[in-house]
Amino acid sequence: MVPVTFLTLTLVSDRAIGVEPPDSISVFQQDYCLDCHQGPDAEAGLDLETLSADLDDQEAFARWVRVVDRVRDGEMPPEDYGAADPDDAKRFLKQASRWLADHQTRQDDSLGRVRGRRLTNRQLEKTLQDLLVIRTPLAPLMSGEPRLHGYVGIADAQPMSPYQLQTHLDVVDVALDAAFRKVSRTEPLLERQWDAAGIARKNPRRRCREPEMRQGRAVVWSCNMPFYGRMEATRVPRSGWYDIRFTASAVKPPSEGGVWCTVRRGECVSNSPLMTWIGSFEAESEPRTLEYRAWIPKGEKLEIRPNDSTLKRARFAGGQVGTGEGEPQNVPGLALSELSMREVQPAGSAADTAAVLFGDLAIAKHGRDGVVSFQVDPSATRQQLSDQLVRFAQLAFRRDIEPDRLVGFQQMLSQQLDEGVPAVDALRATYRAVLCSPRFLYFSEPVGRLDDFAIASRLSYFLCQSMPDQELLEAARRGQLHNPQTLIRQAQRLLDTPRGRSFMSDFADQWLELDQITDTEPDRRRFSEFDPIVQDAMLAETRAFLNQLLKDNAPVQQIVAADFTFLNSRLARYYGIDDVAGDQLRLVHLPDDSVRGGLMAHGSVLKVTANGTDTSPVLRGVWLCDRILGTPIPPPPSNVPAIEPDTRGSTSIREMLIRHEEDPNCAGCHRKIDAAGFALESFDASGQFRTRYERGNSRNKGPAVDPSGTLPGGDEFDDFTEFRHLVSHEDHRLAENLADHWITYGTGQRVRFADRARVESIVQRTADSQYAINDLLMAVITSPLFLEK
Repeated sequence: MVPVTFLTLTLVSDRAIGVEPPDSISVFQQDYCLDCHQGPDAEAGLDLETLSADLDDQEAFARWVRVVDRVRDGEMPPEDYGAADPDDAKRFLKQASRWLADHQTRQDDSLGRVRGRRLTNRQLEKTLQDLLVIRTPLAPLMSGEPRLHGYVGIADAQPMSPYQLQTHLDVVDVALDAAFRKVSRTEPLLERQWDAAGIARKNPRRRCREPEMRQGRAVVWSCNMPFYGRMEATRVPRSGWYDIRFTASAVKPPSEGGVWCTVRRGECVSNSPLMTWIGSFEAESEPRTLEYRAWIPKGEKLEIRPNDSTLKRARFAGGQVGTGEGEPQNVPGLALSELSMREVQPAGSAADTAAVLFGDLAIAKHGRDGVVSFQVDPSATRQQLSDQLVRFAQLAFRRDIEPDRLVGFQQMLSQQLDEGVPAVDALRATYRAVLCSPRFLYFSEPVGRLDDFAIASRLSYFLCQSMPDQELLEAARRGQLHNPQTLIRQAQRLLDTPRGRSFMSDFADQWLELDQITDTEPDRRRFSEFDPIVQDAMLAETRAFLNQLLKDNAPVQQIVAADFTFLNSRLARYYGIDDVAGDQLRLVHLPDDSVRGGLMAHGSVLKVTANGTDTSPVLRGVWLCDRILGTPIPPPPSNVPAIEPDTRGSTSIREMLIRHEEDPNCAGCHRKIDAAGFALESFDASGQFRTRYERGNSRNKGPAVDPSGTLPGGDEFDDFTEFRHLVSHEDHRLAENLADHWITYGTGQRVRFADRARVESIVQRTADSQYAINDLLMAVITSPLFLEK
């Protein structure tokens, strides 16, 4: 096998090669490749005689990269053909790699590595919220985003259609309406409080789905009935953020543990069945007070109920519940003794929003009964209004801009005033134009080295998914962000802010596809212990785990082989882990023989890599190779049919996949895929550990699971634990993979062939700390790949 270092060394050369491939490539192909890869029946559909040398053809470029990679990894020529002469292979890799890398580098010199890139939906929502000091949800108003390489922020996959432009305009209008309404508001924030009778059914003889009064408390029983536990009294008269506070206790709890319940919101009627998650808790015999904060749209109400799928469920006839009907059934329940809701403004006060919209301009309000008009003090000059417009535009565009570059907006403001439009309305209309400008929606990144303001934006959107704060902008204004130590200090500071503390969670939503966890629903007949409470705890486990690794600057191998995780009592019971009490997530040290250490055994990962009914070693294997193990799998060759190779006589998934390794068209990739896929067969589609496959609706009564396999390097393993141990020692590859994904997520461009040497340099900088995760993140942030367009 040709060492990887040969490829790395070739990429640092700056000597340009012509467009045509060097002669050494043709010689190598003639000597070692054309016997198999020639003509219409060429193996793997790769006919090297007709493979285009036009590297502007993306498909041709990808094929050339695949050729280089397979020679580098020793996969080509195949073992049964005979190994290539090492000197010939070195020469081929050196020349071919330089040819490919120099082509991309020449393109970057003129166009930049990253093409025009705009804000994602989440970035747009958070930017408008932070800019206007509001927290109105905006993402639900936006159209879906295409994913490329698993990410929504890739520049090459960000179209802008007339429909999307109209959607953007609508979102801007909603955001501005919320901001101006917040400033003009005169009515007090809503505050309500109820005792148990206030949230229970009003007519004791009426059958309904509201709580019933029992010994002075409002009680809801464990039941499958939709919307049971809804409380009509909590219906909100206007959309807003609300602090919810209630005192709860368990009724007839199980012998071990309490009664796990959910808090959700919705209209709670059959023609609007969707319920939105707020939180979950474990009610115990002793009452305790719980608090949540949630956005609740106008007309929606709360539903609080037992929702643990392992609890015994009551049965009620006719789809409604009568008073006392739950009592004889001896099922667990939830009792509420009081509940309050208080409207809040979590982003900041109205004065904070007014400071953004009007600056030092004096504002006069007029109105009553919640209906108000307000105006800028008539003594304000046009120059003062124009100065305020410039301040707003500089905030929105995330950089200092000379006023003469904003002439178009200033003329629009003047025209509005000339037409007699009130100053408030004229400013709002001009702000609307500013927020629809490409300078707001797109990243302003010059070709080559980024300027300080572009660095500030790239860093802030990478770590916080939103615009730079004032301290970061001030550092950019002073020209300090080209200093690596200053950049690291700013990055660490951002990670410690409330916005930055969501970095690993936001990243994992795309890296691990956690934002798609609700796309499938495990079959409840086969996976009866799975429920929304478990799913929420799985997500919380993964997010807390990743945050802890970053906080501890842990070695990268802990991503796959940590000796701890985060659990509450419900998830611990689901995993079969003892001695974990309470509904608060806490760090739990795992015994040496536990299968749950590391991301590969997290229920969230196992669920998103299954379809809700069964598992596929191929799908899980490909996902694991690409997302965690750092061995991306290319698409199958075009001449390989979608069906399996000859599987006559196969009796198991394993035997079917072994056929792949016997097919030369499939073997190269399946040696990598199948090992990971077989190891994860130890976990079912709902994330629980198993030793046997399911048969029908019966658990653990099918054929035995065989999680053994052989890694591409020849190491064998008997089970998932041994597999995890082996891959944890591939820490250089794990670090390289994490750096790859951070660069893709943070720059809007995946790591390409010409970037490989730079990634290798990033990873090598952290080798002495065992590729510590925070060190690796800082190495990415201070790298040329991150600091250049």
